[in-house]
Amino acid sequence: MRADLDQTLTALADPARRAIVELLRERPLRPSEVADVLDMSRPAMSRHLRILRTSGLIEEEMIEHDARSRLLQLRRKPFTQLRNWVDEIESFWADQLEAFKAHAERVPKKRRI
Repeated sequence: MRADLDQTLTALADPARRAIVELLRERPLRPSEVADVLDMSRPAMSRHLRILRTSGLIEEEMIEHDARSRLLQLRRKPFTQLRNWVDEIESFWADQLEAFKAHAERVPKKRRI
């Protein structure tokens, strides 16, 4: 799972790819629609989409009536894995803060004279 997480984080490190993900959150789109909205050249879009596909963040579906057209959509699994990892990290810090709080409440405070 860590290798998958590494690929997800690497893919999301680029602002253009995060912008693509944001667009696809709303609905599936054709690559040309994404490129137009982001004002990105087709070659640049192709490179970013290849990275997102390789990392498993997006998938392509062929459109029934046009074999040349595809729809891009997000895949749930990598985002679920990312969310689980973030939850683990958050839990670690919550536990650390609880332990510190318990320690601070146990230690008697010294009074100044």
